[in-house]
Amino acid sequence: MRLSLKKELAIIFILLLAGTIITCWIVNVCFLEEFYLNGKEEKLIEAYGELKHQFDKGMVGTEECNKTMQHICNVNNMEFIISDAESNAIYTTTNDPEPMLKTLRDMIFGRDAYEIKLLDETEEYSVISITDRFTASDYIVIWGSMDEGNFFMIRTPVEGVRESVRVSNLFLLYVGIAAIFIGGIVIWFASKKITDPIMELSKISAKVSELNFENKYSGGGAVEIAELGSNINAMSEKLESTISDIKVANLELMKDVEARDAADARRSEFIANISHELKTPIALIQGYAEGLKEGISDDKESRDYYCSVIMDETSKMNQLVKRLILLNQVESGADTMVMERFDINEMLKACIASFDVMTEESGIRVTYEEKPDTYVWGDELQTEEVFRNYFSNAVHYCSGSREIRVTITNVDDAVRVAVFNTGEPIPEENLEKLWEKFYKADQSRSREYGGSGLGLSIVKAIMESMNGKYGVNDYNDGVEFWFELQTK
Repeated sequence: MRLSLKKELAIIFILLLAGTIITCWIVNVCFLEEFYLNGKEEKLIEAYGELKHQFDKGMVGTEECNKTMQHICNVNNMEFIISDAESNAIYTTTNDPEPMLKTLRDMIFGRDAYEIKLLDETEEYSVISITDRFTASDYIVIWGSMDEGNFFMIRTPVEGVRESVRVSNLFLLYVGIAAIFIGGIVIWFASKKITDPIMELSKISAKVSELNFENKYSGGGAVEIAELGSNINAMSEKLESTISDIKVANLELMKDVEARDAADARRSEFIANISHELKTPIALIQGYAEGLKEGISDDKESRDYYCSVIMDETSKMNQLVKRLILLNQVESGADTMVMERFDINEMLKACIASFDVMTEESGIRVTYEEKPDTYVWGDELQTEEVFRNYFSNAVHYCSGSREIRVTITNVDDAVRVAVFNTGEPIPEENLEKLWEKFYKADQSRSREYGGSGLGLSIVKAIMESMNGKYGVNDYNDGVEFWFELQTK
């Protein structure tokens, strides 16, 4: 099982701390006593040097010498003695010189009352480790001869050193255990402080991998961690921006694909509609032309009838082509709109008058309330095309009381021109489809008067080119088509 980074760091540092303390303790146990003894040996040699200096100057026994030697002994826990050749004490720092004199005599005469270990030796002195068998006391001793047959001995007890070493080692053990415990707690929180920002960065990077860019690093931590957090934030923002750009580009691409598909669908529908519209007149023309060629009928009346049918169907095809050309020009922008100010009233009167023969033959009553000097902005020729489409449809679909009403009304800063004809209302589900190319609400009647289903599509294209409004209203007794043009 893998440990977390925080636990791994804590364990590593705690083990390092514990290892360091244990190593120090082992070194202390093994070498501290010897280190102390070496130090004592050096102090003994320094004390001998001072004593010899005092002896050579003849200062031994003076007050100054006493103060100096007493100070050295007190500081280093030493005692020394100088004896003559008869083993009489000449000078000593101890109150009871007899034990030291006895030891010195035994050393001089080589008696084996002691366990002796030689530590150092010169022509002037010997440094030894000595154990008194009778008192079981251990000392480090420097002794030797001096001028005029005198002898000296300086010693320091070892037991004090050993006790100090034991206490030191025990103290170090306790301090080490406490240090490991306290250090472990400190290391745990220190590693937590180091790893918490890293864990936060890990969670943020995991969110980023899931394309969630809401979380941002706001913690501190070491300079390197803070810099890493800043870099991850920058990377997150850059990724978010890049993905957003990709989504926008993808959306645009999807729109382009949809537009292309829609265009393809419209093209296919357009071709199908054209084929359908042309199929009947071409079939009629072909049939009657073949009949004429084969001489099916010899009488002039039949031939004239055949020719009139061919001419009529040819005229319908010609009108269809013209309307297709007009629609294509308006939709593509090839037929540029000429925006001018003109009197709509005069245009409407002229157009209505051009339909007089047709309305009279159909028995239709046309009413129009003139509004002189009604000026609007627009392309006059294209506006006339819109009105003619509306009026032509009204004539062909008029029924019932057979009435057409043309009205002009003011709507805010615009003029609305409406063409109403009595008859059957248009089914609601067909209202939106009226403006589609080749759509015919009544296929049979459209065929009767040669309708192609392009008129209202042309109206839509023209009005949208002039940024004008248009629409249709259904009533119980008829239908009203309207369009609006600006007056300002």
